[in-house]
Amino acid sequence: MKLLNLSRVKLIKPNFWKKNNLLVFFIWPLTLLTRIIIFFKNVRDPYKTEIPTICVGNIYLGGTGKTQLVIKLNEILKKKYKIYVIKKYYKDQIDEQRLLSKNTKLILPRKRIDGVKKIKNLKKNIIIFDDGLQDKSIKYSISLVCFSSVSGVGNGNILPAGPLREDLSNLKKYDAAIINGRKNINLEKKIKSNNKNIKIFYGKYVLKNKSKFVKRSKYLAFCGIGTPENFFNLLKENSIKIKKKIIFPDHFDYKLSDINKIISIAKEYKLSIVTTEKDFMKIKKLNKNGIAYTDVDLRIKNILDFKKFILKRLWKQLSILFNLQ
Repeated sequence: MKLLNLSRVKLIKPNFWKKNNLLVFFIWPLTLLTRIIIFFKNVRDPYKTEIPTICVGNIYLGGTGKTQLVIKLNEILKKKYKIYVIKKYYKDQIDEQRLLSKNTKLILPRKRIDGVKKIKNLKKNIIIFDDGLQDKSIKYSISLVCFSSVSGVGNGNILPAGPLREDLSNLKKYDAAIINGRKNINLEKKIKSNNKNIKIFYGKYVLKNKSKFVKRSKYLAFCGIGTPENFFNLLKENSIKIKKKIIFPDHFDYKLSDINKIISIAKEYKLSIVTTEKDFMKIKKLNKNGIAYTDVDLRIKNILDFKKFILKRLWKQLSILFNLQ
């Protein structure tokens, strides 16, 4: 693994987040502060809207595929309903914002409640939240929690002793889990042990633009996403030969100097360059000539069961809204 110019890094996931070691023992008391913050953030009564809402989030910090699931839900539901996607505005998440803007009708409020209040017309509307499971200020109709089959739940501890944004026991509040990647029985058991009634679905990333990659070419692959292994595995599964990997932290703020350095390394070793579409969104105005990106589709296994599950949970609210017409 090679890192370039990481002076602007806000967070690099430490190795002990994957597996407990002695350092976790000393850091663990700080998790009490996280618990206190979570508690006081969520003491108020949640806001209830007549519009059906789906919250897509995670408890593992980054790299679980929630944004791709939002795009897939929008694709599934927009044929019959008017879909609004709400994502709380964060200055450092322009990559996800641009990706969502490209594929959905996006609202970017400072507070999620403000985004809901912007939607005046109730008829045939559904709101999908990209992130927000830890925000209890809104009563969601359905709560979906995403996991990566690769990273699972890490060491099982909450921040900063582990990668979790809240306790695993909070899974009892959520309706379904979507595991992105290969089947992971151990992860399923951990999820079910905290919520025996939760539905579990699997998702798989499929490369839509495979034909754009030259079979005989060798690539330098770089990314700044939560779980870079997912990106590299996708390339490997599609027989795209990676000779060099450059990993940046999630939501990395690329500068022209970073891109020029990547291009320079690729030229030195006579390699083509590939990144994720999410990363490509952040470098569009930089020197992106010759940089390819992976255009992926999230395929849900048993998609008909998944769609049926979603609509069944929303039906009560949807039927009321239909009567407004």
